[in-house]
Amino acid sequence: MEYDDFLLIVKGAEAEIVEKKSRFIATVRPVASEEEAAAFIEEMKKKYYDARHNCSAFVIGSKAQCTRSSDDGEPSGTAGRPMLEVLLGSGIRNIAVVVTRYFGGTLLGTGGLVRAYSGAVKEALALCETARQHYGVKLKIQSDYNAVGKIQYLLANRGIDVLDSVYGADVELTVIAPIEEYDRLYKEITEATGARAGLCEVERLYYTIRL
Repeated sequence: MEYDDFLLIVKGAEAEIVEKKSRFIATVRPVASEEEAAAFIEEMKKKYYDARHNCSAFVIGSKAQCTRSSDDGEPSGTAGRPMLEVLLGSGIRNIAVVVTRYFGGTLLGTGGLVRAYSGAVKEALALCETARQHYGVKLKIQSDYNAVGKIQYLLANRGIDVLDSVYGADVELTVIAPIEEYDRLYKEITEATGARAGLCEVERLYYTIRL
């Protein structure tokens, strides 16, 4: 099974564009579930209760397993779907956006609406802070004091940070390694320490990598 990298939002954002006197306000927020996304959409509808439309879209799951969009009264396919396509194309997951429209009195037409709604989302995404997620394995490495220096050298050489260190009768280091480096790291640590170090897999998970 392949595990592709994806982006998460660290901090959401809001952006506004104006098309023929209609205001399009895009609000982007991180969400962890469909329920959180629904609650966020309702929150925006209450905040902008006097707007003509509050169109929405969200993407949940590392592989976009759950996606939804709503035109909220706009002509079918002119708002929610274009907004969703922008989210999917960004590579960001666990994200929701609501674009609020205050009608300016001039009809924009199908193409104009698509450009306005997708454009508002792009503007807001450009202001968001993101973090890249990579699939890896969380390990506990146990070693005697004589071998710990070699282990720390190997980890540093691969850019793997030590999350936690416990010094007792032996040394226990907790790290997260990229999944594609797991086998090689295991072999290198075993060889470098003369098999005196023990590696225990705790869990496999997505984690934030430094850019």
